[in-house]
Amino acid sequence: MIFRFLILSDEVENFKREIKIDADATFYDLYKAIIDSTGYSDKEMASFVLCDDDWRKEMEITLVKMDTSSDEDSYSMEECVLSDYLEDEKQKLMFVFDYFSERALYMELSEIIPGKNLKQPLCTLSEGEAPPQVLNLEEMKAGDISIDMDESFYGDESFDIDELDREGFEGLDDFPTETSEDDLY
Repeated sequence: MIFRFLILSDEVENFKREIKIDADATFYDLYKAIIDSTGYSDKEMASFVLCDDDWRKEMEITLVKMDTSSDEDSYSMEECVLSDYLEDEKQKLMFVFDYFSERALYMELSEIIPGKNLKQPLCTLSEGEAPPQVLNLEEMKAGDISIDMDESFYGDESFDIDELDREGFEGLDDFPTETSEDDLY
């Protein structure tokens, strides 16, 4: 059985990839096919996120096995076979290629082709340039970054920063309220 994936980007309008891969291949095989088709480095962290029909995250399959002390199971790409986790056409996935900014490519299992096999994954459609794998922080302008620091920033509409005082914090009485030049040396 062969899976055909359509891969799109919300950053680059004309970016499109289509990859055909054997259903018995692993997520690592799919990862390598995506890396090859986009020109991305394989030195960066990445993961696949299985999503529901509304793109809500359901399960993550990571490039390397994560040690988690929680009750959550850890799934690695090398251990996970595609057909064990994907069974329906139109299944949605995200390929997270930039962990720092949580940027991803959006994928859909667009076709399941029964009765055929593939030895190697194939990129059968390649249109447009892939979005940059890692954003260059030096090129980002301070004016482009907007942090909304109104009263809802702190998680409570009734929050008032003017209500903060020294009385509510233990141990602050040990610190001077004003710093003189003598205190610095």
